[in-house]
Amino acid sequence: MSDEKKDFIREIIANDLESGKHTAPITRFPPEPNGYLHIGHAKAIALNFGIANEYSESGSRCHLRFDDTNPVKEDTEYVESIKRDIEWLGYDWGDHIFFASDYFDFFYDCAVSLIKKGLAYVDTQTPEEIRSQRGNVNIVGTPSPHRDRSVDENLDLFRQMREGAFKDGGAVLRANIDMESFNMNMRDPVLYRVVHAQHHHTGDKWCIYPMYDFAHPLEDAKEHITHSLCSLEFENHRPLYNWVVENCPVPSKPRQIEFARLNIGYTIMSKRKFIQLVDEKHVGGWNDPRMSTLSGMRRRGYPPEAIRAFVDRVGLTKQNSLSDFALLEFEVRNHLNKVAFRKMAVLDPIKVVVTNYPEGDSEKVAVPNNPENEDDGTRELTFTREFWIEREDFLIDAPKKYFRLKPGGAVRLRGAYIIQHTEHILDDDGEVLEIHCHFLPNTIGQSAPEGVQCRTAIHWVSCQEAVSSEVRLYDRLFTEEVPDSAEGGYLSCLNPDSLSVVANAQVEPSLAAMAAGERCQFERIGYFCTDTEDHTLERPVFNRISTLRDSWGSKK
Repeated sequence: MSDEKKDFIREIIANDLESGKHTAPITRFPPEPNGYLHIGHAKAIALNFGIANEYSESGSRCHLRFDDTNPVKEDTEYVESIKRDIEWLGYDWGDHIFFASDYFDFFYDCAVSLIKKGLAYVDTQTPEEIRSQRGNVNIVGTPSPHRDRSVDENLDLFRQMREGAFKDGGAVLRANIDMESFNMNMRDPVLYRVVHAQHHHTGDKWCIYPMYDFAHPLEDAKEHITHSLCSLEFENHRPLYNWVVENCPVPSKPRQIEFARLNIGYTIMSKRKFIQLVDEKHVGGWNDPRMSTLSGMRRRGYPPEAIRAFVDRVGLTKQNSLSDFALLEFEVRNHLNKVAFRKMAVLDPIKVVVTNYPEGDSEKVAVPNNPENEDDGTRELTFTREFWIEREDFLIDAPKKYFRLKPGGAVRLRGAYIIQHTEHILDDDGEVLEIHCHFLPNTIGQSAPEGVQCRTAIHWVSCQEAVSSEVRLYDRLFTEEVPDSAEGGYLSCLNPDSLSVVANAQVEPSLAAMAAGERCQFERIGYFCTDTEDHTLERPVFNRISTLRDSWGSKK
């Protein structure tokens, strides 16, 4: 591994390898298939798969493991979406894909082992009674009246739980640890509960399911994970993680290490809240381009390279912090500026007629595909007598420093001629209906003639070639940097301007021919991609990935 990356986790791993404790790190990414992945998961994905890639020559690997221990909330739709997101980010689990449900027999045997050691017991109190006996940080817990049941009685009750003798909530298996522990997680935590529900992977074979804190360390141990990397909220769960590993018959003893999770301004990182947004139709679905889910970001057009660069820039620490959303957008622009071809699209079109250009004539002009890279070549556009420009690129009462088209003024058309205003036509409301200009011959690629001031270039699209398109202008979903701290809750700060639809944009023909999901820059406007669900050759649909500059920073 290169010495360039040396965060605290990589230092721990390097020391373990140097000491001979391990020959290669084995990591895992263990999502619960109860929702779509979001940008916060990208940090864990990049960390776990990244470490495996860095030590690949020594046999390192990263497992994709689905922690599917809650049949009520899980679905194969989420399993497939998670696999797509990881592949899209550029990572590969190879043959190492696992399901916690594959280990249900192993979990059961471990639970039986704990019962035989006197370290677990069946509690048939109600959930409310168990909850009331836990105490709090200032008051110690009260032992369950069922804590001293005999081993044989507990084994029989646990068998009955498995065979379906209890209704949901009628019995649980609890660890026998310490009801006076300062760590609430160690106060006889529940290891198994009764759930009569169809499981997406095992069907109706089981009606008891292990709790996450019991299953997770056993999964790691079963798969010989060396370093179990998780976010800081699991730090207080580590004593229980170690207790399970130490007291169950496991083939290996993994080490849990915590790091700060990824938090970004103007976003939420809660599957429960994502579900609410979707169910209440505040957004169009899990892959709505305004969502901070990975599928939403993919549909919006965010490049996976930019997300990886952002995660790398944020880095790994032990302190929770809030990352600036503008930093993610910077990485998006930084990547797209280098690779995105430039195209011309007019979102608010107004017609220009070149009155001194012969009717019916046209000519081809060469326009660079990417001014940042000459190797990307040029494309041909057709210059005609009539074309579209942006309405805001012409002002009647223009201020002194307005260098676009104005009465009597001149402006260059990107890649084509300089045109000079001669007159404009108003409608009954005094709005500009049409602009008339003269073109100045021999000005393609040449300076303006003497006496003509031309200080800028604007984009345009020939009326003859223009393709009518729908353009969706996406913005941040929330108006508050920390939506959860908004006085009325996160739903109270939904951005009413998070989506504006331009129904009749005029775009150059090469845009309509782009494949679904392909990215480009609309010159002078922003970065866009063709929508992966609605875009067709007959009716192109484009999503705005980002503006050319940080407009939110300007507003602030």
